[in-house]
Amino acid sequence: MTNQLISILVPAYNASRWIRDCLESALAQDWRNKEIIVVDDGSRDSTLEIAQSFASSGVRVVTQENHGVCSARNRALRLSQGDYIQWLDSDDILAPDKISRQMESAEPGGSSRILLSGSWGQFSIHPDRSRFLASPLWEDLSPTDWLFRKVDGNYWMAIESWLVSRKLTEMAGPWDETLTRDDDGEYFCRVLACSERIRFVREARCYCRNRASGISHDLTLNDDKLDSQVNSLLAHIRILRSFEDSPKTRSACLKLLNRWSFYFYPQRPDLMSRLQAAAKEMGHELDAPELRKKYRWIKRIFGWSFAKKMQNAVPAARSQVEAAWEKLFARKTFTDNSKRKPEG
Repeated sequence: MTNQLISILVPAYNASRWIRDCLESALAQDWRNKEIIVVDDGSRDSTLEIAQSFASSGVRVVTQENHGVCSARNRALRLSQGDYIQWLDSDDILAPDKISRQMESAEPGGSSRILLSGSWGQFSIHPDRSRFLASPLWEDLSPTDWLFRKVDGNYWMAIESWLVSRKLTEMAGPWDETLTRDDDGEYFCRVLACSERIRFVREARCYCRNRASGISHDLTLNDDKLDSQVNSLLAHIRILRSFEDSPKTRSACLKLLNRWSFYFYPQRPDLMSRLQAAAKEMGHELDAPELRKKYRWIKRIFGWSFAKKMQNAVPAARSQVEAAWEKLFARKTFTDNSKRKPEG
């Protein structure tokens, strides 16, 4: 197994603040037989220059006009030769033994249909302050059980947590370049649909930067991203029902639709109609979206749209405050350490 080639694929766009740490973590992998491919997606900062400083026989850096992260991923995939694929976003980090831990559980060759997953934690400034919060997805599971749990609980799995065989990658097909939101959710639904089972390796860790850019933080509610989110949601439902179309899975799908309808109401009646049609296909009706109790008085005075923006603003503000405090703490620690007199 030690001769298996691992392709670490890094799409990058305006990531000059983070890409150095990202690529250093890729190079630090103790799995020796690896290639690293960086696709700069038309960055306007110094991302390309920093990435090119890492270029070597084992690190290939290419650039293209800005076409989006899925296009950059597909370009990297076309250039890759690995038996296994490790996706790595340019602001995230792999633990040095992440890949080797998973390869210990892999089956020989790139023909395996076992999908490998691992643990992931979130951080704002320092990876060593990451919080690893286990979810029901952190287990060995069948594709049906894994996707049911994800849909039923609205859980998320970091893209870096996966290690995907060449066989599964080819069966799943390319990333959907029309998607701009939850493209990874849609993609890994297709990978799951091709897999035989998911093997979870708890010791295989990755670190995901919290940039306060989730959909609940997107106060502009960009139409392209909302279109993308609906397409991804419906893909989740379609694939889960192809696994098992039962009262249990339909209930989970309806729960997912009700949970997400809040983000499309009332601005996008066309998307609400698509969600309602999906619910009716399963013999149900969507409930009317509801604000949390403490925001309902704002709705009565200022209207639904304004109250919705206020409810969305709170998680964004909280994340920004947490990041500011962590940054302040880091500076204080550095200052205190620099003031200490050397021993002896």
